[in-house]
Amino acid sequence: MLKTFIGPRLRRLRLEQGQTQADMGRALGISTSYVNLLEKNERSVSVPVLLKLFEVYGVDWRDIAEDDDTSVLADLRAVLQDTLFDGDRPDLPQLRAAQIHSPDLVSAFLKLHGAWLAASDQLMTMAAGGDANGALLTTSPEAAVHNYFRRHHNHFEALEGAAERFWDGRNVAPDDVYAEVKTLLRDRLGLRVRLVRIDEMPDTLRQYDEDRREVLLSEALDHPNRVFQLVHVAGLIENRALFDGLLAQSNIPDAHGLARCRVELANYFAAAVLMPYGPYLAEALATKYDFDHLATRFGVSFEQACHRATTLQRSGAQGVPFFFLRIDKAGNVTKRFNATDFHLAEYGGACPRLDVHTSFRTPGRIVPQFVEMPDTSQFFVFARTVDRPSVTRHAQDVRLAVAMGCAVEHVGQIGYAEDLRAGQSHPVPIGINCRICPRVNCDQRAHNAMVLTEPLDERRRGTTRYAS
Repeated sequence: MLKTFIGPRLRRLRLEQGQTQADMGRALGISTSYVNLLEKNERSVSVPVLLKLFEVYGVDWRDIAEDDDTSVLADLRAVLQDTLFDGDRPDLPQLRAAQIHSPDLVSAFLKLHGAWLAASDQLMTMAAGGDANGALLTTSPEAAVHNYFRRHHNHFEALEGAAERFWDGRNVAPDDVYAEVKTLLRDRLGLRVRLVRIDEMPDTLRQYDEDRREVLLSEALDHPNRVFQLVHVAGLIENRALFDGLLAQSNIPDAHGLARCRVELANYFAAAVLMPYGPYLAEALATKYDFDHLATRFGVSFEQACHRATTLQRSGAQGVPFFFLRIDKAGNVTKRFNATDFHLAEYGGACPRLDVHTSFRTPGRIVPQFVEMPDTSQFFVFARTVDRPSVTRHAQDVRLAVAMGCAVEHVGQIGYAEDLRAGQSHPVPIGINCRICPRVNCDQRAHNAMVLTEPLDERRRGTTRYAS
């Protein structure tokens, strides 16, 4: 059994209760010295003490003993790849010790580095003629949502439970879901669903008119997305209190970020309703994650099937930990979710060496690839294009590309890797993106990295205009 350390959380709980260590010791039936050792992470907490915490303080042991070490360690290792730390980079035992004994310091360090990235990105934007009034050190709403989901390993058991209760115990076949959801909205929530012409709602795919008790769907939506939008609306209305509780735990400070997070929680709920956890995981494992098959079986889109796979992290019933990345044709990252150690790009475009970019040349076909990060960690990645709704002849080829990836140790479970084995394929060296990639001699570098400070030698021309 893994040791569980709860020092900072226990100390925070004690201070919130206005108690001394002696007070807490008496309440829990343990000695003052043991409370002191627990708070300093010099002792791991036992199950009886966790249960006593729940009994005395009403604290769910899963919250106080939440294990986010994996994602924090991955973030810490990625940050320390900056050449700023060359020569004095801490080793893995030191990082683990810092997590155990100084978790608040680690959190502050990661926050500081994130603020530096945000500030440098906005400074670059301002230098290029962007908005000079942008607030520096501000985390974007998308980044705040991504970080919140990452802290939960991209899995919310409360939403899974709400999704399992959605049908009131009935089994609804995928081809009956649309009609059943319309009936449910009418009978349970008093809502009418109306399909609207594109010219009546030219710039909107779905609108919930609360005053008229109507859900308006654009005829531009295909069938899977019509279904998804209806379940999304039902989730927003029926699970408002649940969403409020999750948002209160998110630590997202601004209204825009909270609204963005509510939408993503509703998306999670809709995916969990349409692709129930147990059946979806069983089918994914049986088919070796054939996402075309999964999309057909559950009546969803390819992108929705991929996104759902990133959430299969239930304790005791885990799927392969995936990351999900979506880009546009200019390489901008438009959506990202992560249950792995892979560090996804937030600012600017994704690494040009990722074959997610080349998938635009072969629309609808899977493009597999083995890649290696600067810290030598290796991943299997596969990419494919997806099409967005086209509403007029002037808006054709609205195409994006999605990439799914996992650590190489899971590659035997992925059918897309069968013709591209790790031992037979040299991994492609990649980075997070050019702005912070330490690979000096990359022939795909788009601009000079801020972490590379070597002076330029005008007497020599390297493989790119940034290398001498």
